[in-house]
Amino acid sequence: MANKLMAILVFFLAMVCSSLNVGSELGVPAVYIFGDSTFDVGTNSFLSYSSSRADMQFYGIDFPFSKPTGRFSNGYNTADRIVNFLGYTESPLPFLYLVQNDTQHFKREILKGVNFASGGSGLQHQTGRRFNRVIPIAEQIQQFKTVISNISVCLNDTRINKSFFLISVGSNDIFEFFDNLSKSNPSNITLEVPEFLVNLMNNYEAHLKSLLNLGARKFGILSVPPLGCVPILRSNASDGKCLEGLNAIARLFHTALGAVLRNLNSEFLNMKYSLANTYDITCSMIDNPTLFGLQDVKSACCGNQTLSGGTPCSPDAEVCENRNLFLFWDQYHPTDYVATLAAFSVYSGGTEYVAPMNFSVLFQE
Repeated sequence: MANKLMAILVFFLAMVCSSLNVGSELGVPAVYIFGDSTFDVGTNSFLSYSSSRADMQFYGIDFPFSKPTGRFSNGYNTADRIVNFLGYTESPLPFLYLVQNDTQHFKREILKGVNFASGGSGLQHQTGRRFNRVIPIAEQIQQFKTVISNISVCLNDTRINKSFFLISVGSNDIFEFFDNLSKSNPSNITLEVPEFLVNLMNNYEAHLKSLLNLGARKFGILSVPPLGCVPILRSNASDGKCLEGLNAIARLFHTALGAVLRNLNSEFLNMKYSLANTYDITCSMIDNPTLFGLQDVKSACCGNQTLSGGTPCSPDAEVCENRNLFLFWDQYHPTDYVATLAAFSVYSGGTEYVAPMNFSVLFQE
């Protein structure tokens, strides 16, 4: 009886795998995306209590049909633009969309990839609680485990080994650390930074090890940009300049993350990675705006054009006419145009922007 049931089960699984057309999919690496609002393509729209959302006007004003999709952008975001250069139309669908709205095609879609990124989230579990509900990296990895369990009946570890893992996270952890310490004891910021970064890197390393232990081998990772230059912070500064203290932490983050990746690479010898220096990429645009076709690298296109009296990007905000002239779309995030420039830099740039290889080389490895 047991053998008969096993035979039926094997036949059923064979039929499922056949219906997924696995053979035609195996030649195309899947893309799995983790992180925060830089990469979120609608995850938070499915979180009822989250206040970190981008599913309202004017978000998506330059997306097809001017549709707000939950992306923190006027159109597509950095995740979309990176995978564009890799040969995909746009980012894979959000995990929560697939499990709530598209269960019929869930197993087919997850073979192509999944986006787990959640706006406001961070490396630390408590990061983003001010938004009521976000999905931290640890929970995103748990969601990925669900994906693994659903495809493992049809595919072996080779499929995951060949997949491309995109990660962009850390900004919210730094923002909250800086904000909390500035309010409670600003004189201790310099003293607290080393311990904070050690804890943050320990978290990052643990998350990467979790993915490695699940079969991930190829990582395209974005560091954090010059956080002290976002419009909401410039507008609060008396001189309108970037907050150097926050930028210093962002630079240290990049250096520390590079060390973590090198150490992991010595432990997992078949691991391959590229680390994008998002800080220097963004600073290049800030320092030489005309070179990149930009006119305004300080204020936000939506809601805060003048650096003073700015408001969040919302349906009653003012929006600039030519979004391609602005570095920032809202008070924190880049425009679609700048996301495209950044994506091109990580895809085909030299080692000054992405190391030890760019994403185009890594993708083909």
